[in-house]
Amino acid sequence: MNSNKVYSMITKHRNMLLPALAFALFALTVVPQRPAAAQVIAPKVDKNLYSETSDPTADIAAALAQARREHKRVILDFGGNWCGDCQVLDIYYHQSPNAELLAKHFILVHINIGHMDKNVDVAKKYNVPITRGVPALAVIDAHGKLLYSEREKEFEHTSPEAITAFLNHWKA
Repeated sequence: MNSNKVYSMITKHRNMLLPALAFALFALTVVPQRPAAAQVIAPKVDKNLYSETSDPTADIAAALAQARREHKRVILDFGGNWCGDCQVLDIYYHQSPNAELLAKHFILVHINIGHMDKNVDVAKKYNVPITRGVPALAVIDAHGKLLYSEREKEFEHTSPEAITAFLNHWKA
């Protein structure tokens, strides 16, 4: 087909083509596109989970007061912002059903251990051996009674399912 015939066809049918083209362009800009089935959406990583300036004693006291009001337990999460396993644990906290379990039954307190040289006294108070590695967790009731402290690096290379089982076991 030569270019004169194509031009003739376009000219002849432009009244039908222009609205169709305008609608197609409009649909492309307005209709949200679904991600491809194989596309993996990376979870949000909070690079500053463990505040270097917070006072863990005050944070725990505030968490205990809230836990008493809301009839919840407190999870003490010892770790450092440099710790990949700590970041992964936090991602698992925010996945369903863990996010719902946490919201309903727990107050979460992140405690910065620096490079195993910060808040060591707090870890020791709750029998958490941070020198064995982090993340390391403790669970306390609303009155500060220790219910659980990690012993054998249970959460170093964990899974979402293991976190679900843990939360279900220790929920109030």
